[in-house]
Amino acid sequence: MVNIIMVGCNGKMGQVITGIVNEDADANIVAGVDVYDDGHNAYPVYKIITEVQEEADVVIDFSNPKSLDSILEYAVRNQVPAVLCSTGYSKEEIEKIDEAAKKVAILRSGNMSLGINTMAKVMKVVTKALVDAGFDVEIVEKHHNQKIDAPSGTAIMLADAVNSQLNNEYEYRYDRSQVREKRPQKEIGISAVRGGSIVGEHEIIFAGKDEVLEFKHTAYSKAIFGKGAVQAAKFIKGQKAGMYSMKEVIGE
Repeated sequence: MVNIIMVGCNGKMGQVITGIVNEDADANIVAGVDVYDDGHNAYPVYKIITEVQEEADVVIDFSNPKSLDSILEYAVRNQVPAVLCSTGYSKEEIEKIDEAAKKVAILRSGNMSLGINTMAKVMKVVTKALVDAGFDVEIVEKHHNQKIDAPSGTAIMLADAVNSQLNNEYEYRYDRSQVREKRPQKEIGISAVRGGSIVGEHEIIFAGKDEVLEFKHTAYSKAIFGKGAVQAAKFIKGQKAGMYSMKEVIGE
């Protein structure tokens, strides 16, 4: 059994995870954290995590970067591992996460989907062979019109998975409108689409001479991210201090 503190419990993902945990005999939410609460949850809800009285094995955060400082403070002080599912962290915030991981187990991922993380794993198998054969790499991501950050953290995660196989020598190009030149070889194009209620779609395109390979993942509901977060919580319970990712969860 893993006992969870759910940060952002009354947000869309917080409620999705609450529903998933309610049907999981091996997981339990002992407390929630959210600025808004109407008392409908079966567990107590606090405005800030440092006020939580219940004992927990893991913190899951699906709120926003504004909560990061208090989460890291709680995790380090109480030696409770944290699963960080928020995106849009600044460079300084990532440095804070890395520093906290020296003292407590932290799992951070740009996407909690088991499918997306398997896709990233596959990229490490196919990238070098295709790029060495002259294929260009482009990534296109699509999300709903309420998503604030662009490109998505998942698109960057996938680009990093590709680039890691290319000695991290490739630059990311987010906009071509201001440059009039042929496409450089060592470049990964990343494009973002925002519209309607698209849950999430990511496509990696390997474009070569006379042939194109496309790897695509489509999310049809937010439940896939919640399931991944709960699996991550089960994995990180009891782990020693360090930085972890979904790669360990899927057994890479």
